[in-house]
Amino acid sequence: MLANHKGEIPVVLLLVPFLLGLALGMQFMSAVYLPALAIAIVGVAAAFIVLNLNYRRWAIYKARWIGGLLMAMILFSAGWISVISYNELNNRRHFSKIQSQFLAVSINNEPQFKNGLVRFSATVRQSINQRQTAEANGTLLLTLKDSDAISLQYGDELLIPASYTPVDPPFNPAEFNYKKYLAHQNIYYQEFLFPGQYKLLKHDTGNPFIAYALKLRQQMVVLFKQKMHDPDAIAVASTLILGYKTDLSNDVLQAYSKTGTIHVLSVSGAHVAIIYLLMQWMLGFLNRYKYGRHLKMMVMILLISYYAMLTGFSPAVCRAAVMIGMVIIGNTFVRHINMLNILAISALLLLLYNPFFITDVGFQLSYLSVAGLIVLQPMVYQWFQFKNKWIDKLWALCSVSVAAQVITFPLSAYYFHQFPVYFLFSNLLIIIPTMVIMYSGIAYLLLAWEPWLSTALAWVLEQSILLMNKALGIIEHAPFASINKIWFSTAEYLLCYAFIIGLFYFLYDKKPWLLKFSMGCLFLLCVSISVKRYRADNSSSVAFLNLRKNTGIVFKNGNKAVVLTNLTDTDKNYKYTIQPYLDSCKISKADVYNLDQGISKNYLKKQGGLIQFNHQKIMLFDKQTLHWQLPQKLKTDYLYITGNPYADLTQINKNYDYQTLVIDGSNSGKLIDQLEQQAREKHINYSILKRNISLIAVSN
Repeated sequence: MLANHKGEIPVVLLLVPFLLGLALGMQFMSAVYLPALAIAIVGVAAAFIVLNLNYRRWAIYKARWIGGLLMAMILFSAGWISVISYNELNNRRHFSKIQSQFLAVSINNEPQFKNGLVRFSATVRQSINQRQTAEANGTLLLTLKDSDAISLQYGDELLIPASYTPVDPPFNPAEFNYKKYLAHQNIYYQEFLFPGQYKLLKHDTGNPFIAYALKLRQQMVVLFKQKMHDPDAIAVASTLILGYKTDLSNDVLQAYSKTGTIHVLSVSGAHVAIIYLLMQWMLGFLNRYKYGRHLKMMVMILLISYYAMLTGFSPAVCRAAVMIGMVIIGNTFVRHINMLNILAISALLLLLYNPFFITDVGFQLSYLSVAGLIVLQPMVYQWFQFKNKWIDKLWALCSVSVAAQVITFPLSAYYFHQFPVYFLFSNLLIIIPTMVIMYSGIAYLLLAWEPWLSTALAWVLEQSILLMNKALGIIEHAPFASINKIWFSTAEYLLCYAFIIGLFYFLYDKKPWLLKFSMGCLFLLCVSISVKRYRADNSSSVAFLNLRKNTGIVFKNGNKAVVLTNLTDTDKNYKYTIQPYLDSCKISKADVYNLDQGISKNYLKKQGGLIQFNHQKIMLFDKQTLHWQLPQKLKTDYLYITGNPYADLTQINKNYDYQTLVIDGSNSGKLIDQLEQQAREKHINYSILKRNISLIAVSN
């Protein structure tokens, strides 16, 4: 495999230390490391030059590994430095480091309107303090609760108050880390504005090329809406062809996700490849002319660039455009090109432009899948030989799906915690509909001015999408359609990759140590998963979750749980906050109760506000229990205050003797501050859930 063809993939070998430098840099992004790294890279570069100048005199050719090691060190340091330099917080003019009353910002992406809110990121241009302006920079996430804000566009400049706050971290176990997600886009602060809190200063201050691309995409979306009728079909067409995802419903997203075809809804390499194949066929006649191949190359690159513009320069499409552009150039000027080298060149160019791309899930999955197709697909294809050419073609398509799924499984399971069982069937099923949708959709956009033909194309486009959605819906609801609740740790998904790479390398090279290495990784992976499962099945805990203004307590007993909350299990907050915690704990059965219900189970009893969970007692203190007068103090482990019962600890302590005071976010800020102050004065152990991480108490 790679080890046997190092001479053909020099860029791949150079990319590896650069990627390692980026990965370490993402963990240590502070500017304090920059001087040491600068000295290191200058010193190593000087040593590299000196060794090359004395290559023959010192017989360096006898230890060529020294040059390789020095080059790897240079690239490693360069990767780390690029991350530190790109991090906006390291810039002394970042708006968070400048005292200001107002900020002048420019919208730097397409505003998204959903659930009555307009959300977009903006680049800070100036800070204003005491009528004095100063240059500033940095990116800020803005959310506007204003119906008039829907008219805002990319490039509009706004004046806003400097009342931004840091992005909140995840407060509950297994919750999506939105703070980290935004940090990987250089966004560390956010602001929520109401009508009248901002002022529009200017229009069209952004990049005119990007502004034109976004407006053109909006016009294309409007064209879809003119002659298509089904909202889901319009949303899928806009997403699949143009990368416009705003109108996609959660039901459609879930159907594609559970069937392993979510990649179709991300305009990326596969979509650009379909357009590339069409252009190859349409422009094939140019190969007969002297300079036809060069003309064909220029036309294809221009058309692919134009398509990238139609998608609003989606990062995924730009990645694919760069990659296929390199392939087109390589095929034009070079007889033999190594696709892994082309892949590495495109990745290196994009990472030099934006080193934070390394953290993007789409970037990781797209490059992994293409690498898998290049390296693994030929090996998978050779597993079976068929004499019938149609069966052979079918197996070739299957081998593509298998190779892509195998190489991306550990990472997709790490991020999305599920595995689509019928991925092979569903991916084969969508091949023809996807091509029909792409070609009919593009033809419709080009011929929208012709009424009869455009109507026919719109009908074909809509029916193809509806047929594909219906088929995927059937697969989604089939028995055992997906394996859920897969929670890999970082070490486990790395072991999974080591097993896959070792096994395929053994199938290629037949060296016994590779099989031993692969089986050893599999054994360690199984041990790790088994230990986690054993601990989950034999542990009990109480989790007081932070649900902002809602209440959520999870009583875990082995693989069963009782959820005490005012939310339903279909509520969005439940799905994004409580459900991930249940899945990460390997809960197979969770019963949901509201706060007023009584509960009688062998491990949990609840009567009124008093809860007995195994050997622990929890008292729910709310407005209903506020005026209780008990004959003697009730001893509990936890006193949980919820529902804003206006009482002080002196009054509470007359009736209750507790170890820990827990105050949730449903209480008013005034009551929380009062109880916190009193708890400190009385030296009471307390936990405030509002804007703090949840409290997990192990029961056994």
